[in-house]
Amino acid sequence: MSALADLINLDLSDSSEKIIAEYIWIGGSGLDMRSKARTLPGPVKDPSELPKWNYDGSSTGQAPGDDSEVIIYPQAIFKDPFRRGNNILVMCDAYTPAGEPIPTNKRHAAAKIFSDPTVAAEETWYGIEQEYTLLQKDTKWPVGWPVGGFPGPQGPYYCGVGADKAFGRDIVDAHYKACLYAGINVSGTNGEVMPGQWEFQVGPTVGIAAADQVWVARYILERITELAGVVLSLDPKPIPGDWNGAGAHTNYSTKSMREDGGYEIIKKAIEKLGLRHKEHIAAYGEGNERRLTGKHETADINTFLWGVANRGASIRVGRDTEKDGKGYFEDRRPASNMDPYTVTSMVAETTILWKP
Repeated sequence: MSALADLINLDLSDSSEKIIAEYIWIGGSGLDMRSKARTLPGPVKDPSELPKWNYDGSSTGQAPGDDSEVIIYPQAIFKDPFRRGNNILVMCDAYTPAGEPIPTNKRHAAAKIFSDPTVAAEETWYGIEQEYTLLQKDTKWPVGWPVGGFPGPQGPYYCGVGADKAFGRDIVDAHYKACLYAGINVSGTNGEVMPGQWEFQVGPTVGIAAADQVWVARYILERITELAGVVLSLDPKPIPGDWNGAGAHTNYSTKSMREDGGYEIIKKAIEKLGLRHKEHIAAYGEGNERRLTGKHETADINTFLWGVANRGASIRVGRDTEKDGKGYFEDRRPASNMDPYTVTSMVAETTILWKP
């Protein structure tokens, strides 16, 4: 095995200018991630230097067999924490050969919103709290849980320490460092309320880059769980009953909100979000009705309410924001399996562009 590890860790720069680029895209479910690698003649600094590529869309549920070619456009580059050196990860979006975005390409529509001059002028900041659950591969039961049984009730696990409270920390720390190496703005991580559930935070990051970074962070996490023989779940309620679900709380601010008098802008933005509550819920992830029950730090899915420091609200405003009269707010409705392109752009569109 040591010889295999030596080969995997070969530094190509010792003998060649060539690099390996791992092209990443979103598959037919809208949540599964796919990737394949290609050799490039030398280091690359910008996505515009990269060639477009293609894949068999009939094998990912994204094209018919008699017209299966899907074209992927490079959109963002990250350092590759697995191959290292000058090798890169490339986040792509997918198009038909005629140049039309395929249905699972949510980035294309998001890019239009973020490139709107009014939105761009507001310098939208996002901080996304991605919760996830680690499952045992053979049983699909959370790591650290007795097979076919349950651990003790929630309470000691949130930010917990110890072999009987924190399960999977090696995966979490490996992911944290790998993301920072890649150039993803991960700002922190912590154990969550349900044992075997964790969270990492991406941001503050501006505009569409926040969504690119969340997707690549998910990809890196899936690769690490693959190495560890553990299954990654983004299900918003992986275990029924008296256990917390998994969300993707989205913290958000605009330039106007961060300036003096911003609290009034925040309240107007929240009012607009309330008026479009149903539209947002419909776009905030599959199975979210199992999570947004009014229990376990959520608001009921059919109810929109906001409050200061209220974790049972749809929108939470922090005490500091209220005190300072400016700052940000947290949309607590998105599920852990939400598409960050959809959520970030929809929040911007509703709060900046939409006229009630």
